[in-house]
Amino acid sequence: MAAKKKSVKDHNGLHRKLVELWNRGQSKFCEVRGSEIHGRGVYATCFIPKETQIIEYVGELVEKEESGRRGISQHAKSLKTGDAAVYIFTLSRKYDIDGNVPWNTARLINHSCAPNCEAWIVGRKIFIHSLTDINAGDELTFDYGFDVDCYEDHPCLCGKEGCVGYIVSRSQWADLEVRLRAKTVKK
Repeated sequence: MAAKKKSVKDHNGLHRKLVELWNRGQSKFCEVRGSEIHGRGVYATCFIPKETQIIEYVGELVEKEESGRRGISQHAKSLKTGDAAVYIFTLSRKYDIDGNVPWNTARLINHSCAPNCEAWIVGRKIFIHSLTDINAGDELTFDYGFDVDCYEDHPCLCGKEGCVGYIVSRSQWADLEVRLRAKTVKK
């Protein structure tokens, strides 16, 4: 039996949904360009006042178990290819957002130890907001908040004054310092 053909109405509905997803992942406030921090980055296209909602971090809503599988797979691929690693963003105790989709501009915002943006979770959505006034041409950055237990897997290249050398949540910098000192003593 032949597969049922999709109607024009079905195709138009799918097209509308894809355009909506694409639009949610774009912003008049920013654009993607090459970055000195890492590969590509997201830059302000105009002056952005403090506490402005800049862009939505979009992607597929996935349960934690699936998120874990994808994270391991994406990380393994990044080690082989050198491409950016994992675009999975913690949303809640039950869900994450897998932002590994081409229309998710926010996935290319790099980490910094002195970020000018932060992520705000609103319901089941994540929005990037400015922490400070941001000038046109400045690279947008936020604290990825990675756990100190895997610090060696995530060197930081932000180059900011006071950079701790690893992508670790600011709340764990003291713990990182202790671990780095202990590692130096062992050598």
